[in-house]
Amino acid sequence: MNEITTRILDYLVLLFAVVLASSILYHLFNQDYKTETAIYAEVSDVSSFQGVYVRSETAESYSGAGAVRYCVSDGAKLGVGSVIAEIYPSEEQIDLRRNIAEKKDELSMLLKVENPGTSDYAQPANLSTLIEEQYKTMLRLREMGDYPSMVEHKQEMTVLMSTYDKITGQSDQLSERITELRDQIAMLELRLTAPEEKITADKSAYFVSYVDGYEDKLTPKNMAQLTQEKLAEITDGGSTDARHDPHIIGKLIDGYEWYIVGVFDNTKLRLSEGDGATVRLESVSGDLRTEVVSLISAGDITKTQVILRCETLTYDVVQHRTERVEIIRETVEGVKVPRTAIRFKKLAVTDADGKETGETENCMGVYVLVGENAEFRRLDIVYEDEEYYLSSLNAGSGYVALYDDIIVNGVMSDGD
Repeated sequence: MNEITTRILDYLVLLFAVVLASSILYHLFNQDYKTETAIYAEVSDVSSFQGVYVRSETAESYSGAGAVRYCVSDGAKLGVGSVIAEIYPSEEQIDLRRNIAEKKDELSMLLKVENPGTSDYAQPANLSTLIEEQYKTMLRLREMGDYPSMVEHKQEMTVLMSTYDKITGQSDQLSERITELRDQIAMLELRLTAPEEKITADKSAYFVSYVDGYEDKLTPKNMAQLTQEKLAEITDGGSTDARHDPHIIGKLIDGYEWYIVGVFDNTKLRLSEGDGATVRLESVSGDLRTEVVSLISAGDITKTQVILRCETLTYDVVQHRTERVEIIRETVEGVKVPRTAIRFKKLAVTDADGKETGETENCMGVYVLVGENAEFRRLDIVYEDEEYYLSSLNAGSGYVALYDDIIVNGVMSDGD
């Protein structure tokens, strides 16, 4: 090979290298595609409404004469024959029993302090810290108006302070106080008389010490007939005629089940009858699980009358007839795909064995950038919004996946 031929070949190789480099640089810096990375996302749709509580309730009454001493608290579970309340001729016997209970509580605390196991392992520094914490807790409860809880913390604080005095040698009168309390309790018990009447439960139920007048109007049998207008008339305070009836001592609630009725926007939640739904109530700290019993159109696409069934009955729930309720749809997770990237492409239909049937279908998907090429990926939609879709995380081959470079601009419907 002569020198001229060699130079020509060298020039050709150099030219090829320049063209190749130019092509790479052109595609690198002159990419017409605009892409977004497919990322993980999760959503929980919430719809709020004014809920009305429906329960199977029976009002309990008595003669109306005498003073009532309740033996159970609101929301307590009663068995057949459980004593609901005792009736005395005056408040004196009720005050007497309250006084005895307070002294017994104090005696129990002092006996706990006297127990060697309480003081042998207690350290003054630790006790001082616990006393301060109890004090701060009581201040917070007072600001919240939670006085029943304050009583419990007061008792605990008394034990801590008495224990501190004992182990630091500042108190040697516990034994005398214990003897004194025992004598006082014995003397007070001699004045006790039997109640004139006992109100007992004739069935297994939950107890509430008041009625609101809706016990016969809001029942599981007629809740399906409640209209939006009737629901709006329900108040949390109840009707005055029932609340001031002197013969009513409270009510019994049958079973665990109770219902929430209201009108809400179901366009995003897309709940169906039989679905499970999580709800949040203003009066309850945690979430409650419910089941959708009924869904009826209320004349507007954004208004659906719902009946939810719940099997969790608490003190907080029975204190209300109506309050603000939030329905929370189960959290949905997936690959986030912007709506601007959505394209359609005809793909071959395959049978259960993966063989093509000869037919085609118009499939929704996106184009993703693979190297320098745009390739179509289908969507398995699990959620949609005005701005984006969520596609299943594990849809499989041929579907969009996490961290794909989704083309949002620069590709037509056919991928060009």
